[in-house]
Amino acid sequence: MEHNIYKYILRYSKKQQIILTLLSILSFPFLYFYLELPKLIINEAIQANGISFPVEYFGLEFDQIAYLYLMVGLFLLMVIVNQTFKYIINVYQGISGEQMLRRLRYELYCRILRFPMPTFKKKSPGEIIPMITSEVEPLGGFIGEAFAVPIFQGGYLLVIISFLVVQNWMMAIAAIALYPLQAYFIPKLQKKVNLLGKTRVRLVRVLSDQLGEAVSGVEEVHAHDGSGFMRALFSNQLDKIYTVRYRIYLLKFIIKFLNNFIQQLGPFFFYAIGGTMVINGTLEVGTLVAAIGAHKEMAAPWKELLAYYQRREDARIKYEQVVEQFEPAGMRDADNQLIEPDEIPNLTGELVASNLELSDDTGSRIIEGLSTRFKLNERIAIIGPAGSGREALTHILARLIDPDRGRLMAGDVNLVTAPEAIVGRRISYVGQHGYVFNSTLGENLFYGLKHRPLHEKTYTGEEEALRNTYIANAGLTGNSSDDIDADWHDYTLAGVEGSDGLNDRALEVLEMVDLSEDVYRLGLRSTIDPEAAPETADLILTARRRFFEKIETDTSLKNMIEAFEQDKFNTNASVAENLLFGTPVGDDFDLNRMAENPYVLKIIEEADLTETFLKMGYQVATLMIELFADLPPDHEFFQLYGFISSEDLPEYQAMISRISADQLDTLREEDRLRFMSLPFKVIASRHRLGVLTDEIQEKIVQARHKFADELPPELKDSVAFFDADAYNPATNLQDNILFGKIAFGFAQAAEKIGAALAQVVEELSLRSTIIAVGLNFTVGTAGARLNATQRQKLCIARAIIKKPDVLILNQATSGFDLSTQTRLMKNILKEFEGRSLIWSLDHAEKTAEFDYVLIMRGGRIADQGRPDKLKEGSDLYKEMLSAS
Repeated sequence: MEHNIYKYILRYSKKQQIILTLLSILSFPFLYFYLELPKLIINEAIQANGISFPVEYFGLEFDQIAYLYLMVGLFLLMVIVNQTFKYIINVYQGISGEQMLRRLRYELYCRILRFPMPTFKKKSPGEIIPMITSEVEPLGGFIGEAFAVPIFQGGYLLVIISFLVVQNWMMAIAAIALYPLQAYFIPKLQKKVNLLGKTRVRLVRVLSDQLGEAVSGVEEVHAHDGSGFMRALFSNQLDKIYTVRYRIYLLKFIIKFLNNFIQQLGPFFFYAIGGTMVINGTLEVGTLVAAIGAHKEMAAPWKELLAYYQRREDARIKYEQVVEQFEPAGMRDADNQLIEPDEIPNLTGELVASNLELSDDTGSRIIEGLSTRFKLNERIAIIGPAGSGREALTHILARLIDPDRGRLMAGDVNLVTAPEAIVGRRISYVGQHGYVFNSTLGENLFYGLKHRPLHEKTYTGEEEALRNTYIANAGLTGNSSDDIDADWHDYTLAGVEGSDGLNDRALEVLEMVDLSEDVYRLGLRSTIDPEAAPETADLILTARRRFFEKIETDTSLKNMIEAFEQDKFNTNASVAENLLFGTPVGDDFDLNRMAENPYVLKIIEEADLTETFLKMGYQVATLMIELFADLPPDHEFFQLYGFISSEDLPEYQAMISRISADQLDTLREEDRLRFMSLPFKVIASRHRLGVLTDEIQEKIVQARHKFADELPPELKDSVAFFDADAYNPATNLQDNILFGKIAFGFAQAAEKIGAALAQVVEELSLRSTIIAVGLNFTVGTAGARLNATQRQKLCIARAIIKKPDVLILNQATSGFDLSTQTRLMKNILKEFEGRSLIWSLDHAEKTAEFDYVLIMRGGRIADQGRPDKLKEGSDLYKEMLSAS
């Protein structure tokens, strides 16, 4: 990467800079004529000095008025021409700058992907992210103007000075007399601003790092009452930034003051010298006016040139700082990731490591003179105490870290120099804490199969044009033109044919790592689009019918679920759910804020329920106060009657104390809203408050029909109504099958209904379909919607599904319970019979089922061999077994 910003600009945008230069030069003759015209208008057209009318131009005769209009018209034309040049140059500058900014960000991102692993121990995301996002942002604007501004604005200034010299050399000298002072002082002041700017950038990076640590370590902050120290630390850094920015502002405004003051001295000289010359008759008024106008025009280009100098220095510093940060020692060549071999060889034969050495960033040896060899169809265990170097060895074998020296061969493949296309497809690695990306569970599972777009998507019409534009823009900016919407899955690598085979393989692997039950449950809680997956929707409807057949024939289940019926009030659903009789889509009909919805209030009013709801709300609030008055905030009643929290109770107490039941028509709007909101949350069978009479329930059912029939067109898509014969797209799979509410008050109702549901799923062979839906579950940032065990199992599954020749696990199951560890180890050992499995283990007794064991001490192989042989002849192995 070029270290000088101008070299970088010329390397990638020479053509654009030449075009901008030519456009700038082409504009100068029109600018000169634009400056000349005011003099011609005043001296010739208005005062008729040195000209006699009529005059003839282009075969046409012009009297004085016509000549004036001709000159004024030409003046307007020159205004348009000059502004057009400025517009074209500015737009082209912007486009060129944005293209180069896109290229720069892409190149920096590619470099991050090639950073050696130890770099990330010294650089936090809080440092790296701002450099690519905010710090390089000003470079885009500068790159576009790097050559155009000095040429255009400098040429603009020279044209004006030339014009003034032609008019009167004394005024020309007066116009530029103070420019040398600016040229001397401004750069000196600007140099100080630049140094302060460099300091500010460093301080802001530290601030970003502190922010990142506060977010990542917030659990520790709360656990140890560290918020006061964190606030002080953050405040101290803010003060440092404030001090630097304060000094920058002082210097910037001194520069601005000098610029403005010196610029305003120009008219003083013009009026004094030019006025004297006009009075003495040595200068025409038109020439003076034109000169004053020209001097006024000088302010803009001179100001632009000074500002350009400031931007240039700022951009130079930013660019050099960024480049310095993105060139860590040991960074791999771009070809390592870009080379796509004609054939990806399998790793077979023997793995041979010879004299491997590795040091940390302090120079201490982690691996020293390590040599070993073992067959690539065996399962290898690596054991050793903490600090023995076994973790570093797994990193070297997985090519996550390059050794400082030594040789590493897998059959005929030199792993030290092999491109990532070979290593990344033939070797899998999982550490103690794998990372999960913010996408779906399935996309994370299949991540290891996405190397290149192997099955291109076909585009037609407008989509094809957009795709071609994307390819063209990517080519101009050095970006990847690969289609993100193509099919990237390498089915051959996974050993399957097509997407159906891949889904079957996914089920096998999820079962292998003990994750299928979790994904099944996530699938039940997920939704699908019935138009995109009609077969799945039909299967769920079939399951619904089969489920209700089962509970109808099983007397023990018959009353445990209350199905949704169009003309019946569901006593196990809330009043809001009964009124809506569907699932809200979006926020228009938020079940917790139904009392605030104008359309809902209209329906309630037309159903003659407004006064009823107010009285119900008052009655519910009164009962709640009687029940909760002396209860602690964590009492179970607050969970059972969840519509009033312990925090809200005092407000309702205050309302009840000042309002009686016969004064509800005088309620303030906010009090009215609070009372009206309570009935919507009442569930008849659960809360048993006696406020939902049969008559009220019947009115709510009638209002339900009115609600659906009169729903305005703009709200039609805001509710997915319940229909016994249709799939509800806004409801998850489980609720679609149950199509009702589990009855309150029956012992173990949820468990029994769940068991009946599981039987239906088994009978209809729906489990694989539901798991496939579960693969579309979005896992959240860093997999935050999954627990730690699920995340780690997903990472192991991701490593296995691509069928690597070598799987390297570095204490990948140490966070699981013993039974889970044993089960997963058994499954993985079985899966990798005949393939290479290298497993760094924390206990020696786990090595019994492995083919070969490496024992590490002090960065070396202290002993190695088959477990049975080591058990007989290795004192070190026996010692480790006894310690386990």
